[in-house]
Amino acid sequence: MNLLQIQKRIGAPHRKIRAGLVGAGEFGASFISQARRMQDFDAVIVCDRNEERARLSLRAAGYTDRDVALCKTSDAAKSAIEQGQIAFIDDSSLMMTLPIDVVVEATGDPEGAAATCLAAITNGKHSVMVTKEAEIVVGSILARKAAEHGVIHTPVDGDQPSLLIGLIGWAQLLGLPIVAAGKASESDFVWDPEAGTVTAWGRSVPGAQYSRLFNPADQLVAGLDQRADLPFERTTVPDLCEMGIVSNHTGLMPDCASLHAPIARTVELPHLFRPAADGGLLSAPGRVDMFNCLRRPDELSFAGGVFVIVEAPDLATGLLFKQKGIPTSPDGRYVLLHNPVHLLGAEAPLSALSAAAFGSTTGTDDVRPRVDLVAEAARDLEPGEVLTMGARHVIGGLTHRLMPAQAIGAGKPLPYYLADAMTVLRPVKKGAILTCDDVSEREGSILFRLRREQDAVFGL
Repeated sequence: MNLLQIQKRIGAPHRKIRAGLVGAGEFGASFISQARRMQDFDAVIVCDRNEERARLSLRAAGYTDRDVALCKTSDAAKSAIEQGQIAFIDDSSLMMTLPIDVVVEATGDPEGAAATCLAAITNGKHSVMVTKEAEIVVGSILARKAAEHGVIHTPVDGDQPSLLIGLIGWAQLLGLPIVAAGKASESDFVWDPEAGTVTAWGRSVPGAQYSRLFNPADQLVAGLDQRADLPFERTTVPDLCEMGIVSNHTGLMPDCASLHAPIARTVELPHLFRPAADGGLLSAPGRVDMFNCLRRPDELSFAGGVFVIVEAPDLATGLLFKQKGIPTSPDGRYVLLHNPVHLLGAEAPLSALSAAAFGSTTGTDDVRPRVDLVAEAARDLEPGEVLTMGARHVIGGLTHRLMPAQAIGAGKPLPYYLADAMTVLRPVKKGAILTCDDVSEREGSILFRLRREQDAVFGL
């Protein structure tokens, strides 16, 4: 498909799609910069509570201070837009009555993101959800509400869930059976033969054993535990959050609550992510998972990329793929197809254009609550502790699991990001799944309200 043909279908001549951005952090900054370079797309409103950060992002994109108007009212913002300026606001509610087509939510705050996307939808604007921490909790009900209001709620290209959903759809359109779909962790595991170290997450540790583990002659699956004998986590909360979103959009389910998450070379993926009956890790085909990319310093990174493992049309074709350098299982039956990069906000306009110009999500039309990201106590929790989301959107004291979705309520598992800013009410032992009874509930929380509505609408 030639995506340049989109330009011919965007709308009336010379009409640009107008977007408002909420959250001018790393993702939002790259969105602002890319939007300015597009022929049929404009980011005309930027909302952030941190004026200095927003101005730095706008300057990096090439805007001068004269190009930006600080607006405290909707009328002031509308006037700025009419004069060709970027309207900068610090209250996202101001943009809901302004002349824009789509709202891109990129704050990373699950409560705020839910409120912003709901407001956009109810005001007849498309919503593009960058904040996966909200999407995993209430994405299904937001998509349902958007359909009821004649607009689109979509995950975002530039982040792994939407890109992986697109890769899955491409393979399915071709009739290639999906055996596994997944992503790489955000950090490669880099084996340096000269130094005898493995480097991940910004630090190096001794790894002399990798001289024999990097490229084992046989028994690949059996050797995974030895590769994992490193002081690095193999999964993070965002990894499972993203795979949960893909499950909810596609129906491909996790094989286990923590995912297999092997430390593996890219060329090994078709060997590992195939059914156990064929020598792989999976209990059955049709699973989501992830891996930690093992490579030498001189090899291509896969950090943050996405992949699918498919069945070849036939063994002869699979072996042909293998001859052309496409990674396959030893027998040629299973084939790796992958996109090794994600470009953050630089790709996000595609989701906004898809919604505003074509009335289509870059997710699926059948998003429903199939799995939940839930919280497990990483240590003993004591009454009175306030659970707080910090760096990399990890809530202190908690670890992460994927489980079949359940309605929230007495004795039921608490979705991970509903725990943010909650107070622990009773002792919780390390290793216990956090339940709704274990914490307080934020008064007036839109995230909780939407989740309860989602549970009722989808019959959980």
